[in-house]
Amino acid sequence: MISRVTYGIFIAAIGVLGFTSFSSDKNEVVEFVYPQDWPKPHYNFEDNPLTQKGFQLGRKLFFDPILSEDNTISCGSCHLSFTAFTHADHKLSHGIKGRIGTRNTSTLINLAWNTSFMWDGGANNIEVQAINPITNPLEMDLKLAKAVQKLQSSKEYPSLFYEVFRDSVITSKTMLKAMAQFTVSLTSFNSKYDSIARGELGVKYTPQEKEGYELFKIHCDECHTEPLFTNHSFQNNGLALDTFLNDVGRMAMTLDPMDSLKFKVPTLRNITHSAPYFHDGRVNKLKDVMRHYASEVQQTKTLAPSLKNGIALTRKEQISVVAFLKTLTDKSFLYNIHFREPYK
Repeated sequence: MISRVTYGIFIAAIGVLGFTSFSSDKNEVVEFVYPQDWPKPHYNFEDNPLTQKGFQLGRKLFFDPILSEDNTISCGSCHLSFTAFTHADHKLSHGIKGRIGTRNTSTLINLAWNTSFMWDGGANNIEVQAINPITNPLEMDLKLAKAVQKLQSSKEYPSLFYEVFRDSVITSKTMLKAMAQFTVSLTSFNSKYDSIARGELGVKYTPQEKEGYELFKIHCDECHTEPLFTNHSFQNNGLALDTFLNDVGRMAMTLDPMDSLKFKVPTLRNITHSAPYFHDGRVNKLKDVMRHYASEVQQTKTLAPSLKNGIALTRKEQISVVAFLKTLTDKSFLYNIHFREPYK
């Protein structure tokens, strides 16, 4: 488990990231800190070292509507920090000129451990993931070459890129690397669950939370595996096909019929703040999610084996599981000012 000393180092690192000025002559490498008992991150930091100014540049790009065709929306428009970096109160993503996407906006949490991105795994590296929303006609609708041209023509970006990459000529590669330095830093491991896992004095589960945790480990942990609360796989969780969206999930990428209706297993961290739920945002409350798994699972050929009989929990047991899920809320992540839009 993460030690108090290590956790203090992490907080100090975030403080450095948050308060470093672009005018500083230094661009120090910042250590990527995470709990000692967590698996090693999948992301290769050797190819894109996390630095103070790299983080700040990525943060600025993330919240800048310059990366949309009409300069009206940014990545941050649909990924809000206080809702676990997803789009609050919207079933489907919203793009420029009122265009509506086809899927619920994914959360951005602990991405350094991801082996694939988006609901269908359409990207296998965080450094290329941003290409999809930037170029998607239903989202930001901006050609990659034009995005680079807009940044190069701006008054401030060439010098900012020079400070990070020692080259004022902006490329799509450096743009995406800078954005990745911000998004890969969106780590969350300071919930009540984590405090208990660290053995902090005076922090313990209520009887209801403890019951929910035991039920979770029996019925949910296979896919929502601790400590990341995802196993990064693609699963058919028994949702009925939305005949309007007609979204077949992973099969659209692989063309394999056995991937039909399979979607990436999302993390459950900060789940109480990231409604609506599922790949198409069809339900708004966790009690409805629990009801689905208890009694509404659709039996199809590609259904996850663990769901063949649903998850037979009583209403009381479902409430206990939800009580446990609430312990995954990390307010220090949700309300971290260094993860919000920077002041102009």
